[in-house]
Amino acid sequence: MSDLDLSIIVVNWNSMEFLRKCLTSICEHAEDMRYEILAIDNASFDGSREMAGKEFPEVIFIQSEENVGFARANNLAYERSRGRNILFLNPDTEIEGRAIQILLEALEIFPDAGLVGARLLNTDRTLQTTCVTAIPSIANKALASNLLQRVFPRLRLWGMSALYSAVLKVSEVEAISGACMMVKRELLDRIGSFTTDFFMYAEDMDLCIKVRKAGARIYYVPEAVIVHHGGRSSSVHAESNFSSVMQCESLAKFFTKHRGQGYSRMYRASTAIVSAARMVLILLMFPFTLLQKGYQGWSQMASKWLAILAWSLDFSQW
Repeated sequence: MSDLDLSIIVVNWNSMEFLRKCLTSICEHAEDMRYEILAIDNASFDGSREMAGKEFPEVIFIQSEENVGFARANNLAYERSRGRNILFLNPDTEIEGRAIQILLEALEIFPDAGLVGARLLNTDRTLQTTCVTAIPSIANKALASNLLQRVFPRLRLWGMSALYSAVLKVSEVEAISGACMMVKRELLDRIGSFTTDFFMYAEDMDLCIKVRKAGARIYYVPEAVIVHHGGRSSSVHAESNFSSVMQCESLAKFFTKHRGQGYSRMYRASTAIVSAARMVLILLMFPFTLLQKGYQGWSQMASKWLAILAWSLDFSQW
């Protein structure tokens, strides 16, 4: 058995500056641990390999010649890892204090723990409510809105009540964000790592389901704090739409796998209704949105929901 406590796996795609900050924060705050870092680049060739080789020679850097997606990239790095525990970490994250050690302690202290996650903060240090969530369903996806979640944050539908506890304590939850997931190697060896049915999105929820089916529990550890910048913002309009539609496509596959083809079809139908209603609302709110966000902001919002509507009506192929 390896003497390493932890293998930290980071998948990079066009995120060199984020990756630099992420690796710096790990090296600054994980000094008292026996660990390794594996960074894998998903064919972005953005200079990350050269940067890591020069500034972080201890990092095991894997260069994929093609973009194999988030799940496969994590699995490739996992096959080369040696730690007793694995931390899957997004490149746009920064570790604060003893966050990694606290997660590791929780994973080892609770005998039934299979997967643990941290308290994620946005760049402005507000709480990132997606760090804890319910397993996706038609209901929570159709009703998902920032307004409803702000008004009813403890509603079971969202699975976020642990975030609003008056006392910071380790709490069992349904699922945690793929931006930061620490899991026991022996469990991954039993259930398999990320399912490669999904190119991107939904693979974290799929892993949460596999962990729970194996009889292990998922815990939210609020004392472990990590800043999650939320990804590389793109100025390219089409890329934004691609991301939104790919989330829908991945969820459809997720529902097919775990709830059957009929449930997946109902999800597509509900998405058509929701996106059509959103388009009507966006058109009606045009004057107000124009004053608040400008024409570009309104146009991006309309384009996003039009793309989702086209997907739900099967007008776009994936």
